[in-house]
Amino acid sequence: MTPPRSVVPRNGRAARADPSSAPAAAYLVAGDDPSLVSQAARSLIESLAGERDASLVVEEHGAPSVDELDIGVVLDACTTPPFLVDRRVVVVREAGRLAARDGARLVAMLERPVEGVVLVLVGGSGTVPAALVKAVGALGGLVETAVGTGRARTTWVAERVTESPVRLDAAARSAVEAHLGEDLGRLSGLLDTLAAAYGTGATVGMAELEPFLGEAGSVPPWDLTDAVDRGATTAALVALHRLLGPGGRAAPELVAVLHRHFSNMLRLDGALARSGEDAAQLLGVRSPFVAKKAMAQGQRLGSERLGQAITLVAEADVDVKGRTALPPDLVLEVLVARLARLARGASAAELRR
Repeated sequence: MTPPRSVVPRNGRAARADPSSAPAAAYLVAGDDPSLVSQAARSLIESLAGERDASLVVEEHGAPSVDELDIGVVLDACTTPPFLVDRRVVVVREAGRLAARDGARLVAMLERPVEGVVLVLVGGSGTVPAALVKAVGALGGLVETAVGTGRARTTWVAERVTESPVRLDAAARSAVEAHLGEDLGRLSGLLDTLAAAYGTGATVGMAELEPFLGEAGSVPPWDLTDAVDRGATTAALVALHRLLGPGGRAAPELVAVLHRHFSNMLRLDGALARSGEDAAQLLGVRSPFVAKKAMAQGQRLGSERLGQAITLVAEADVDVKGRTALPPDLVLEVLVARLARLARGASAAELRR
């Protein structure tokens, strides 16, 4: 079977169901952002239910712990033909908590699916059994909600803005992407709020957008490390504050990010790596691009400054864990400013040469 044309597995979007198309026997909605996973699952379920009465079509299963999920009940639902309607949608929440043996039982069921029954697995914490992921993938039902980075992320935002009930001008669209950062799960709600405030079809500029933006979203940790490497203190502090924001990362976690960043440079210092591939092998990482960046920045800093950076990070590590009475946020601000100053010093020395 193939997925209905209304379902777009690569990014998790789903429109109204096309009654002329047959759904897959099973779908798995997966991703790193729980909000995006939830939104994609809701759209998919609505698409599968179509104009049918959802109370007759959709059957929900799942609980905070796998012990409370009765896989036998799920299997009964999946192997019982629909009654009074032509389709039953069996939804299993927190599929990442399924045990391998439960996944195997679902795989066996999917080898002979019951016509008219669609299983929707919604990922959550934990890992969905690999055999189950493979089986659902073979049916064409993987719905990946990952946004991606760089151009892919910009395209993702642009597509959702284009499909939204309001139009954002170029400045507002850029501001939304920058402001939300990693918290793109807020985008749908923001667009709906703008439509409620200004009306469907309205064009929204910066003046209309700003009152509704709320707290700035988090950013990826490489925004912080890239700014530090450039010696851009202000940009590094902005990234730090967004990473520490509501629902963000704890101070010890960010110290660990900086420690790993400079430790990679230290491991390559004096090594015989000549390329990104060489550096990646030495560091045990997959990306030659990331490894090459670490090698280049380490060479720019030099052994002495690398040693100073590691010392600063080590001191901050014990400080955020209570060695001083300073607030952890302040310890991190001082650390980031000092690390950026080291990078600026290296750049200045490079120019003098």
